[in-house]
Amino acid sequence: MNFLFLSKTQLFSGIKVDEIISALQCLQAYKKEFKCKEIIYREGKAINEIGLVKQGSVNIVEYDYWGNKSIIGNINTGDIFALSYASIPETKLQGDIIANEDCNILFLNIKKILNVCSNNCPHHNKLIHNLFSIAANKTLTIKKRMKHISFKTIRAKLISYLSEQAFENNDSHFTIKFNRQQLSEYLVVDRSALSNELSKMQKDGLIIYEKNKFKLIKIEY
Repeated sequence: MNFLFLSKTQLFSGIKVDEIISALQCLQAYKKEFKCKEIIYREGKAINEIGLVKQGSVNIVEYDYWGNKSIIGNINTGDIFALSYASIPETKLQGDIIANEDCNILFLNIKKILNVCSNNCPHHNKLIHNLFSIAANKTLTIKKRMKHISFKTIRAKLISYLSEQAFENNDSHFTIKFNRQQLSEYLVVDRSALSNELSKMQKDGLIIYEKNKFKLIKIEY
């Protein structure tokens, strides 16, 4: 177990390595590996644990009545998933949680986190505080996606999403976490129409791209 890595995650921020070792025993932690596209949790399952991505990334996928897929979130290395569902007992998942690439996941019992032990350990209180911060950040992430998909045209959706990526990377050159199919599902648009619009934006001098690598171009007036 890479305890130094865990100490640098948001969940264990401010908690010393020796305290993390103690906490993991209390939280009934265990790790498991998943292959790319393997389902970690299936729709309809009730869970009582959260997952922390030690390596790789995970997609949160939901489906409509006709089976059309939409990626509503991407969880990267160091981040956690399934917090909302695990925190509410017997709440069933409304979609699948799928490995976006080969993954190594650390699972933690949510009840052990939320119920402070009799020793009232300072690091346990810090863990709960970190969870609240993570939950707030996830709310902001959902708000950002809603902004992207609220635009009427595919170009407007792309401009919103790519602009956000540039600001987050503090650079006009960046690599996005989605392939073309996943990006179309995230923005809720047809894949072919998305690819066509990207080509048009490149011809119009707005972007330069190759696969999932992008460069945004400012137009001088």
